Amino acid sequence: MDRLDAMQVFVAVVEAGSLSAGGRKLAMPLATVSRKLSDLEGHLKARLLNRSTRKLELTEEGKSYLDACRRVLEDIGEAERVVAGEYQTTRGELIVTAPVVFGRLHVLPVVTEFLQAYPAVDVRLMLGDRLAHLLDEHIDLAVRIGVLKDSSFKASNVGSMRQLVCASPAYLASRGVPRHPSDLTSHECITFDALAESSRWMFDVAGATLPVRVHSRLVVNTAEAAVDAAKAGLGLTRVLSYQSYAARQAGELSVVLADYEPPPIPVSLVFNGQQRIAQKLRAFLDFATPRLRERLQKIASSP
Repeated sequence: MDRLDAMQVFVAVVEAGSLSAGGRKLAMPLATVSRKLSDLEGHLKARLLNRSTRKLELTEEGKSYLDACRRVLEDIGEAERVVAGEYQTTRGELIVTAPVVFGRLHVLPVVTEFLQAYPAVDVRLMLGDRLAHLLDEHIDLAVRIGVLKDSSFKASNVGSMRQLVCASPAYLASRGVPRHPSDLTSHECITFDALAESSRWMFDVAGATLPVRVHSRLVVNTAEAAVDAAKAGLGLTRVLSYQSYAARQAGELSVVLADYEPPPIPVSLVFNGQQRIAQKLRAFLDFATPRLRERLQKIASSP
């Protein structure tokens, strides 16, 4: 039995959530995955996984062994990166993750410029709104929008996002412009549920947080839908500044209640600070940081 190969199979199955998904990730037949796990458990004389038709659960021994496997595989990967010269030369594959819309609008253009400047580097850009785990998913860098939790990761701040209340000029002409958050009780609202509750929105009044009850005629789970509904005149919506930027620039949405916005939300580049930084990552940080800051400053300064 190739123990290193079996460790990789074990970790892939756990991270994918099932034997079949792990097999697809490794391009390996399900029967081979099952056999390698059985051989590994036989070698260890311990059950690592409780398998059923519905779910896969780690045993206590499996949890401990998973941590050990990840350390071993990471050490081997680190040794290979050293030998391959990734700390001396700017080359290799860089894995970056970012939120979907922000990634498409702002990270992808920067990545495109970076690839033109560094022909020996390839980038895998993973766009998704869930918080991916950098170590478990072997991600080099994550673009995070929000307040960061304390961790061992390093972060470079590249700017912030305002939380804007917007409406179409036609809606405001028809229903009037709210001058104070309390005025929202007489307005119709569109709530983007990742940013606010459907029944109340939070505002900053004289340095204190003020919850205001709102009537959400529509609740959506994407900012694009909230912006489109507001452009159509359905009501007021609250989104992040970059999400409404194009519509505001086009005159399709206007900002209201700017004096009562909650504190801006930080935008950061997050990476593993516990190990040496590969040259490809250092080059990307140096390249992307000023460009993303410039983009965010442009959004922040727009009306």
